[in-house]
Amino acid sequence: FAEDCDFSTTGSNRFFILEPGWRLVFSGVDQGQDFGLTVTVQNKTKVVDGVEKRVVVERHTENGEVIEISRNYFALCEQTGSVFFYGEDVDNYVDGEIVNHNGSWLAGENGAKAGIIMPGTVLLGSKYQQETAPGAAMDRGQIVNMNKKVVTPAGTFENVLKIKETTPLEPTALDFKY
Repeated sequence: FAEDCDFSTTGSNRFFILEPGWRLVFSGVDQGQDFGLTVTVQNKTKVVDGVEKRVVVERHTENGEVIEISRNYFALCEQTGSVFFYGEDVDNYVDGEIVNHNGSWLAGENGAKAGIIMPGTVLLGSKYQQETAPGAAMDRGQIVNMNKKVVTPAGTFENVLKIKETTPLEPTALDFKY
């Protein structure tokens, strides 16, 4: 786990890029709502739980309005290629105003521990803890398909991972990430 790693704030594995300036833009429609997510790897770092981490900003919108901006803290394990998640500072918005910081957590505080956001070794059926922040964030991932074909307006993608995400904080919640 994390204690067995030498960490880097830059680099990548096959499915996760941690290079300053890297940006992903997602958009779509769900239940009549337009949504967007922009993920940007910043040229900034922050020390979390005693180790320097790369700052990655996620900006979520619904119908053009910002609903959340989070600053996430990641580091790459040089030995395994796994990308560890050390927490996030979250700003939640309503009508353009910050209303709370629900979902915020940092490894090393209040019993929170780093999790793995993307394993360096991808194995079908493998399970991993993405977030371990009791009462705030307890997301788990499981790789359920390693050869998914996904067709999008941006093109067709082969050999896509399908990851099932669950959390004991919301036992009926189920999400899939590709």
